[in-house]
Amino acid sequence: MTPAESSPDVFQAIADPTRRRILAVVADKEMSIAAIAECFPLSRTAINKHLHVLAETGLVTRNKVGRETRYKLRPDPLFELDQWLSFFEKYWSHKLSALAEYVESDDAE
Repeated sequence: MTPAESSPDVFQAIADPTRRRILAVVADKEMSIAAIAECFPLSRTAINKHLHVLAETGLVTRNKVGRETRYKLRPDPLFELDQWLSFFEKYWSHKLSALAEYVESDDAE
């Protein structure tokens, strides 16, 4: 396995619902692992593993304060996701327009 294959990318990191929730929790403030773990029915070890994946992809920053490591959202890597999704917006817009036309037409009744 090459290094590129072994380290997760942004898409893999956010594929997990727990990691998406962690990103929401640390979005507005820097938090310790213990504080983050209090928001989840998971062990600190499990939260730490999720944070490790998020840190590898650059989605969170680590800040060592004494013996404690604190984490905070770093949204820059999400721009890659935004760019990828924006390509598909034209398809969603087209489908939504078609749905609106159908609903407003006489055929919908």
